[in-house]
Amino acid sequence: MNRNEFLKSGLILGGATLLPTSSVFSQNLSENKIDLLVDQDGNFSLMALPYSESFLEPFMDAETLHLHYAFHHGGAVKGANKDLQMIKKAMDENNLETVDYWTKKLSYHLSSHVLHTIFWTNLTNKPTNPSGDLLKRIEKDFGSYDKLKMYLAKTSKDVDGNGWGILGYQPYTDKLTILQCENHEKLTQWGVIPLLVIDVWEHAYYLKFKNKRNDFVDNLFRIINWDNASQRLETALKLTR
Repeated sequence: MNRNEFLKSGLILGGATLLPTSSVFSQNLSENKIDLLVDQDGNFSLMALPYSESFLEPFMDAETLHLHYAFHHGGAVKGANKDLQMIKKAMDENNLETVDYWTKKLSYHLSSHVLHTIFWTNLTNKPTNPSGDLLKRIEKDFGSYDKLKMYLAKTSKDVDGNGWGILGYQPYTDKLTILQCENHEKLTQWGVIPLLVIDVWEHAYYLKFKNKRNDFVDNLFRIINWDNASQRLETALKLTR
């Protein structure tokens, strides 16, 4: 397998599409290539959104979505590419004094790219509910869907500073788990595959909700795309068994 073939066949964390194309939405994601992290040359790339910037109105205003996607997510992509370039430069010059700094920056920027890429696909413009295997696992691991929502919402609201609330699948235990992630990379669990992410950086909500993070998180639950989370679980199970 050559490098280009690897990039086309890998996971979202490795570079290519994570979702199957068994539904109209996931097919749209595949065609728009938002579920990719890199271009054909292996450079980190900001792919086009699978919907217009007004698609999530009135739950998420178009101005916030534009600034969030183009400048915050886009800035992380640019940062990750620069970090890799600086690491390569240091290696080529046999000068490792700055490698620690740029490696930490890469962790920050690339984690942001991964989580934002998932975030955009986790949203839709109408209410959905978990079903099938995802719902069964939610009920088994958390007691009920309502308890999961309460847990995930509280975890997201209480992030110190900026960060994320994450529902993920832990292959080692074959269970769903909730993470509270500070910034984009802190307090993670090794091996967890993100299925659903809630961005609570201020840039995600400040234009519409000001300092009312709790209201933003509650509002976001009205447009979570549980079908997308279910598809991500389906793929995660296939790839880890």
